[in-house]
Amino acid sequence: MNKDAGLAMDEGGPFGKPLFDDPSVRALDRIGVVDVGSNSVRMVVFDGAARSPAYFYNEKVMAGLGQGLVETGRLNPKGRERALAALKRFAAVAKGMSLPPLSCVATAAVREAADGPEFQAQVERETGLKLWVIDGQEEARLSAQGVLLGWPEAEGLVCDIGGNSMELAEVSGGKVGRRVTSPLGPFRLQQVPGGKKGVHDFIEKTMESLAAEIGTHHERIYLVGGSWRAIARLDMERRGYPMTVLHEYRMGPQSVLQTVQWIGKSNLEELRAKTGTSLARMELVPLASLVLRQLVLTFHPKEIDVSSYGIREGLLYEQMPERLRMRDPLIEACRHAERTMARMPGFGKKLYNFLLPLYSNASAERLRLVRAACLLHDTTWRAHPDYRAEVCFDNATRANLGGLSHAERVFLGLALLHRYKNSREGSRMEPLFALLTDQQISDAEVLGKAMRFGAMFSIKSPEDAGSLDWRPNKKILQLTLKPGAEALFGEVAQARFTSLAQALGAEAKVVMAKE
Repeated sequence: MNKDAGLAMDEGGPFGKPLFDDPSVRALDRIGVVDVGSNSVRMVVFDGAARSPAYFYNEKVMAGLGQGLVETGRLNPKGRERALAALKRFAAVAKGMSLPPLSCVATAAVREAADGPEFQAQVERETGLKLWVIDGQEEARLSAQGVLLGWPEAEGLVCDIGGNSMELAEVSGGKVGRRVTSPLGPFRLQQVPGGKKGVHDFIEKTMESLAAEIGTHHERIYLVGGSWRAIARLDMERRGYPMTVLHEYRMGPQSVLQTVQWIGKSNLEELRAKTGTSLARMELVPLASLVLRQLVLTFHPKEIDVSSYGIREGLLYEQMPERLRMRDPLIEACRHAERTMARMPGFGKKLYNFLLPLYSNASAERLRLVRAACLLHDTTWRAHPDYRAEVCFDNATRANLGGLSHAERVFLGLALLHRYKNSREGSRMEPLFALLTDQQISDAEVLGKAMRFGAMFSIKSPEDAGSLDWRPNKKILQLTLKPGAEALFGEVAQARFTSLAQALGAEAKVVMAKE
């Protein structure tokens, strides 16, 4: 782990000194990692956003390297050929990108196969890539670190399922605790004798053993792995859920059990067509769903959350200095977006400070979303004006942003929509509004209209032109114009200020500051 104790202390607060130019962070600007799993072989190149992963390049091959391992004790020959071909390509791609050496890890299949060391040597000989074969404990740790990358405040159990194994790891206080590994991967379960009853008994017995080692007191379980994501996508389909972003999708235990039962009664080919799930992945879903069912029945979590971050993101987290790990992934991603895409980087902080009087009693969670919105308010300026509002909404709800629940994504998207558009009526995004309460919808509109006014009030800084005073008890929104700022408060500015006051249900009042 890279920990640079010599870094200077940064300024406090959410808009503290940017870390992008710090040498320890610049080293993370473009990092390639390769994960050689029992089912898939994937290369990811992370780029740009220092604290929140930006996927510059992402390629996966469903090689099936560990299929049949339990029966033969060796890697699947066809899977081995496909994996080697994929790794040769990844090495060539990395060279073409002028990347530093790839960080490559191999998990259950390579570590357990009799010909695993031979494959490891062949890979290094023919591709130049050095595979680090990690044990189950290390696999669990890296997966848990991936979850911490997206959820710094994560508390509970991380459950990572691969083709030949399933790992559990405790996370609490930003640290990874106890870890355990098990043979509950779908490929392994395919080889369990005794038919359906044999598989059921094996899963139940193994899960009870895991519970004895790591405890059942965890209220939340974070799911990592392609099979879990496929099941979560099916849960969305069954529920008619309006959003298909899997990261931070949350399920209750009863919903999981109902979905597992529904999967067992459904035509998998029809489900595959509806959800866009690959054939190789869908073939593993029935067995994986039985594991998930028993996980819920044994550990009794109150909530099950899906993480798109896992081992690969854990490898990125491994290389971060501690100062960077402590940063909020949402705010850092938004800061990077502003820095690279806004017309006037740095204006988001000025806009936030100008609007702060509207949020004197706001919670820390709400202020965090206001900060994020202000940073993103101008990042889609290149979009056609007719579609700018919808592009903003799409970016917030579908972008790779960590530390955001689905409801928070929609809130942020709706606020940005109103930054460019007064009305949301007739929006094709309307089904997603159902994830918010009426009050949250109203609050998002207020934030959007506040940004709509503040962003154009003064090009340099709205604070230089005036200040806001919000008196909620009297329902008065007052704008105090500073000397010389009268000309800035033109017809359009007046209309937008009035619209903001109306959204607050307040009287709009404008006064001149005393010189």
